[in-house]
Amino acid sequence: MILEKLKNDIVIGDGGALFELERRGYVSAGPFTPEVTLEHPEVVRQLHVDFARAGSDVLQAFTYYAHEEKLKVIGMEGKLKEINVNATKIVSEVAKEYNCAVAGCLANTWMYNPKDKSSDKETRRQFDKQIEYQASEGVDFFIAETIDYQGEARIALEAVKSTGLPAMITLGFKYNDKTLDGVVLEDAFKELKDLGAEIVGINCFRDPNLMMPMVERLRNAVDGYIAAQPVAFRCTHEKPYFQIQEFNGHVAFPLELDPFVLTRTEMGDYALKAKEMGVNYIGACCGADPHHIRSMAEALGRTTPNSKYSPKLNLHPILGDKDHLKIRDERIFTEQRGEKDSK
Repeated sequence: MILEKLKNDIVIGDGGALFELERRGYVSAGPFTPEVTLEHPEVVRQLHVDFARAGSDVLQAFTYYAHEEKLKVIGMEGKLKEINVNATKIVSEVAKEYNCAVAGCLANTWMYNPKDKSSDKETRRQFDKQIEYQASEGVDFFIAETIDYQGEARIALEAVKSTGLPAMITLGFKYNDKTLDGVVLEDAFKELKDLGAEIVGINCFRDPNLMMPMVERLRNAVDGYIAAQPVAFRCTHEKPYFQIQEFNGHVAFPLELDPFVLTRTEMGDYALKAKEMGVNYIGACCGADPHHIRSMAEALGRTTPNSKYSPKLNLHPILGDKDHLKIRDERIFTEQRGEKDSK
């Protein structure tokens, strides 16, 4: 299904479910684990619906960090199967309703150590268990994301390929253009394509402005389908990834990132630039909410189910057209419209 969608048109991904569910009060910042899929499945379902109605062509199972290494931190490693199965059932139901592709989701395991070859086996085992439980519920393909070691990306790809399902492998880059085990961007993606990844891309950490130059290098380096999934948090050249932004003299991650959230217009502009660059899978990551995805979809010329509720500023009593203005205070009127005082 995903390859057919990519063959026919640009595919729009969904946004940052992990951060949005934390903001809504159902994920704990720190462990960032997805036990909400068991405790409040209706909340997870609603967020999938929100992304689908905003224009997402793909919905990812909320299984980020649903592996043993993270679940044991909260004493729930025994719920590994239940969390992965339930999360995939939830997303599959919504995807069927809105004709979206279902992506199984894998994250970095925190087990991989390039200096310890024995870690390869445990990393693969943890990927295999998640894949087993998610694949049993009928995913269309798998996304491995926030992978920053090339060695771990290879293991994830091998695990996905063993299922016969398409693999989308996305790497994250923080302060430079190499994986943490020292493989430069172009070489990393060429290898993953040669090893059989149907889609390769860059995700997380960087905002669109700082990610897209890397995506352009990716586009020039490989043929076939590529993906971009930046965060919706503003970064700088001096601080190129969102986890090191500072607010009031201290690091803002993860609880004080609100001042750095990008606008829907900025995310819409990113989608257009990605299209012009030849990106096939245009998605987003941490900080990106349904209103960002709707703006991206509409920037690409699409009408979504929730376009019914897109802004109609002409109807606003202060910002609107002459037929809808309700002027009471001249100063408020001019200030709110961004106009200079007529006096």
